[in-house]
Amino acid sequence: MAIVHSVTESDWRAYREIRLRALRESEDAFASTYEHESTREEGEWQARVSAMVSSSSAQAFFASQHNEVCGLVWCKSSGIEVDVVELFQMWVAPDARGFGVGRALLEHAITWALDRGAQRVRLGVTIAESPAMHLYRASGFHAVGLPEPLREGSALMSQSLELNLGALRD
Repeated sequence: MAIVHSVTESDWRAYREIRLRALRESEDAFASTYEHESTREEGEWQARVSAMVSSSSAQAFFASQHNEVCGLVWCKSSGIEVDVVELFQMWVAPDARGFGVGRALLEHAITWALDRGAQRVRLGVTIAESPAMHLYRASGFHAVGLPEPLREGSALMSQSLELNLGALRD
């Protein structure tokens, strides 16, 4: 069983490690790339985590199994739509997939959004028959808007998915 916990300021090295691992292992799942992120200085990683920890509008969660970080999700209140929480960087290590880690991370992110009064949770996912897509659809997410290129120069497309939290409040 995975244990999900908030990322703290002192976790910046673990965050850097899991983020770079995710970008290396699942390069087609993210708009950013390992090549880009791996050039960041330690101070940038520290500042990124410190800004999230000190913010009231963002939170990142780790999932751990056997005292090892095996998953990540980053939540942030939308700066444009006050009733929306956006999810980023969602990833589960391949050896931890199929054991409910992704579901546990997603549940924590949704709870975080509900606690902030959000009405909707939104995320982007590469269009593919992937475990991530199956998880989001099984959790009630539906497509919104038109697909967009995953990143410049990529033939892959990304789709925004949204979960209406109204039914969860009843």
